[in-house]
Amino acid sequence: MADNEQKFEIQKIFVKDISFEAPNSPEIFRDKWQPKTEVHLATNARKLDENMFEVILNITVTAKQDEDQVAFLVELKQAGIFLLQGFDEVQLDQVIGSYCPQTLFPYAREAISDFVSKGGFPPMLLTPVNFDALYAKQKQRQENTGHQPQQQH
Repeated sequence: MADNEQKFEIQKIFVKDISFEAPNSPEIFRDKWQPKTEVHLATNARKLDENMFEVILNITVTAKQDEDQVAFLVELKQAGIFLLQGFDEVQLDQVIGSYCPQTLFPYAREAISDFVSKGGFPPMLLTPVNFDALYAKQKQRQENTGHQPQQQH
């Protein structure tokens, strides 16, 4: 392999942690289903060795029937181990901050939908996410504040 050849390989994709709560069941099932849903995304990563990285996509979904009645809450940490080789520092940051979470998202989406359905609720299909735009927004925020917090969206 040439020194400057870039290599991206998925080594493993897995659920690191998942939690599902339906605190107002079974009473919540008697109401007409008109939830207000909030979705929060965050990513973080850590270097495992020279070219191996763990990237975690954290997603929290909260559905409420009214302002104070939680129908369900799902918290998921969808993780992946990625081999990333031959990228300069800027490219590596972008791959870890955008491309890896984009790779993990379909798995997270499926897991959340599955748990929500098993909880007795209509399927919850998360809308697609533009991780490139979120990454760019986060980088802009970091430049404006002068520090580098974990990515939150």
